[in-house]
Amino acid sequence: MPAPLSVTPYVRRFANPFLVNLAGHGWFVELEHVGRKSGTAYRTPLLAFREGDTITVALTYGPDVQWLKNLRAADGGRMHWRDKMLYLGPPHDLATEDGVARMPQPVRSVLDVTGLATEFVELPIVAEFPFR
Repeated sequence: MPAPLSVTPYVRRFANPFLVNLAGHGWFVELEHVGRKSGTAYRTPLLAFREGDTITVALTYGPDVQWLKNLRAADGGRMHWRDKMLYLGPPHDLATEDGVARMPQPVRSVLDVTGLATEFVELPIVAEFPFR
């Protein structure tokens, strides 16, 4: 069962400013996306996992999160991944089994125990450049 969306305002206000600073380290990334109504640029910290030319993200809050809706509306976005800036195509839903299989073992174990994510998306990498 995903985490309740009702906690996202608190996560956005208190946790995200700290977590954005971890972007580029390990599995922490910073996703840049544009608001589909406001046109405002947003930076959202996430855990993401790369395999070849694809990024996989577990939807721990479910599929109704704003960043995913914005990516779908814009057909993609950008992501600070380690020492690279990745340009991403539109997200595609993954079957639960496929998403779980793409998670590294420590993350897979946590997801199994907590049941936080049963939905996943993949984001194709269309271009990448050095980050700064």
